[in-house]
Amino acid sequence: MGKFRLTQHLLGTVSILGLTLGSGALAQDLLEELPPEVQGEGFLGTIELGQGKREVQVGTAEALTVINQEEIDDRQAGTIAELIDSVPGVALVNGSRPEGSGINIRGFGANGTYGTDQKVAIVIDGATTGSEEIYRVGTQLFTDPSLYKSVSVNRGTVGSFEFGSGIIGGVVSFETKDASDFTGGEIGLRFRQTLGYSSNGAGYHSSSIIAWQPMENLEVLLNYTKRDTDAYKDGDGNLIQYTATEPYSGLAKIKYTFGDAGEHGLTFSYQKTSTEEFDAPYDAFNVVNFGNVNRQTESEIATLKYEYNPVGNDLIDLTVQYSYSDIYIESEPTNPGGFADYLLDGDHDYTIDKLTVKNAMFFQTGAASHDLRFGVEWISKDRLESQVDPVSGNVSVPGGRDERTALFLVDDIDLGGHWTISPALRWESQKITGAGTYAGDRYDNSALMGGISARYEFDSGVSVFASAAYTESLPILDDLNNPTYMNQPEKSTTYEFGAAYASSGVFAGDDSLQVKANVFFTRLWDVTSYSGIGAVESHGLEVEMTYAMENGTYFDLNTAYGDYDALQSSGLWGQWDNAPANSARLTVGKRLGEAWDLSWEQVVAENGSRNYGGYGVSNLRATYRPQSGALQGAEIRLGIENAFDRQYKPNLATEYKTGRNFKLTLAKSF
Repeated sequence: MGKFRLTQHLLGTVSILGLTLGSGALAQDLLEELPPEVQGEGFLGTIELGQGKREVQVGTAEALTVINQEEIDDRQAGTIAELIDSVPGVALVNGSRPEGSGINIRGFGANGTYGTDQKVAIVIDGATTGSEEIYRVGTQLFTDPSLYKSVSVNRGTVGSFEFGSGIIGGVVSFETKDASDFTGGEIGLRFRQTLGYSSNGAGYHSSSIIAWQPMENLEVLLNYTKRDTDAYKDGDGNLIQYTATEPYSGLAKIKYTFGDAGEHGLTFSYQKTSTEEFDAPYDAFNVVNFGNVNRQTESEIATLKYEYNPVGNDLIDLTVQYSYSDIYIESEPTNPGGFADYLLDGDHDYTIDKLTVKNAMFFQTGAASHDLRFGVEWISKDRLESQVDPVSGNVSVPGGRDERTALFLVDDIDLGGHWTISPALRWESQKITGAGTYAGDRYDNSALMGGISARYEFDSGVSVFASAAYTESLPILDDLNNPTYMNQPEKSTTYEFGAAYASSGVFAGDDSLQVKANVFFTRLWDVTSYSGIGAVESHGLEVEMTYAMENGTYFDLNTAYGDYDALQSSGLWGQWDNAPANSARLTVGKRLGEAWDLSWEQVVAENGSRNYGGYGVSNLRATYRPQSGALQGAEIRLGIENAFDRQYKPNLATEYKTGRNFKLTLAKSF
């Protein structure tokens, strides 16, 4: 059984922090290269105080990280995966291509064989998306960062019961842009154009947004984004084949509010991302040579939401939402007649219909105030066997329907201003019916899951918190060929505890500090998702911190360290192959008025479970917003990723990462 080695983690934290802080002079050197008039504080207007790149979520007991619009823009990420790998505990299986990257959180999610293990939930505007396992070609998330204005990553189980069952790694939740983000809520028409270039792979992208608000209560947004990137080179100058990508994405969104006080609201959104690959490996992770295919990948998500929130009634805040998501992968072998044609010529089509009815209410019971959310949910996952070729063995792709009904309840109870206790429950019932070869097969499962978190905040700004959660992963369509698995839900517990601190005037009059640390313990048993594994145990430490000074200087830090062990079929415990490597990320930056934001980011990682070796990578970023002249209102961003052209491969990746890469983005609203 895995042994707790938290002391080693803390020592590792000190060592890596010493390395990164010792390199902080690089950011200062960059600032000193600017002209004197740019370095002066009076030239560029008012400095915003207390701002780092990312706010630490100190007000919750959950391990939550939020990436806002400013950070999305500044990172210039080409894929969603590249955007959220800056969150502690998140690791990527590759990441440079939307069709071949996967997200892993605390050792769960994607791996080099399957696109997902169902233990990380992907939610877009409330819609559940993603696929089943999809052997060797799966992607949890096929979309574009330009469509979104915020991304939330909730690590662990305790905050997941509104979103699904079996969530151990966490929930990744996205919110698409609204027209009012550009019109400011005023009647009118706005247009925003973004153009970008990356040197490594000669990549180009364009994002065009039309935001129209014909009335105060009606807003319409249209977004079209196109990317075109050639294969990139690694730090040693080697061309990484089959990494070229050319996706396009579109978003249409309409919001309408009505009623005497605007208490009713209707929102419709539709988005689509699509790309084609020619003569590319069937194995998108580029590990096993099954042969090459011509492949088309498409993702569609549509949502229709009704909201009712009457003025003066704290007991009704109703949301009714229907969503539909579809991931479609069509492939055909480029050289028919090979040993794996049955696999290469098999298409995949996964659809998810979801209807959620939820109400939020606020009320008092004695000295306690309740912020209660409860609802009912219906989910249907469908895959038609006529579009796949089922075979025996671990690459089976049987068709069928996975239909679920769930009830959930979360109550945030405030006990007089210091204590907050949040119990949560989810009951989920499942009916799986097979199709084609498996017609007539039916399996029924149900589970009651839940958790509780408690947080106490002292007057000094210090808070402490703890949580416990239990969840079950119900069987999936991919396992229809294994009756044992179809009657064996996976089970998991997670325990967390930690502390946070937020204050101003800590070291100087107008500085600000936010820091949060949490320790987690997770156990998974009755395992069916991984071959030859009976149980997985993990424990680790995650830290997030931001410190900002009156003169605009800021420091952001996050770290993640853990031990991950698996019970092998031999009965012995060994290292968990899907574990992320211990890592730390430090950003040192300075805001010069409203115009400039300059930063240096150092990312370091230790050897991981797959022994690719540790690494240290530097990224430089500069954002310029002219405050006057012809370019007033424009945004110019320059980034240098992997500035020293290091050759490295992250622990869970199957390909070497991109070498030095210059990125330039120009954006302006009209």
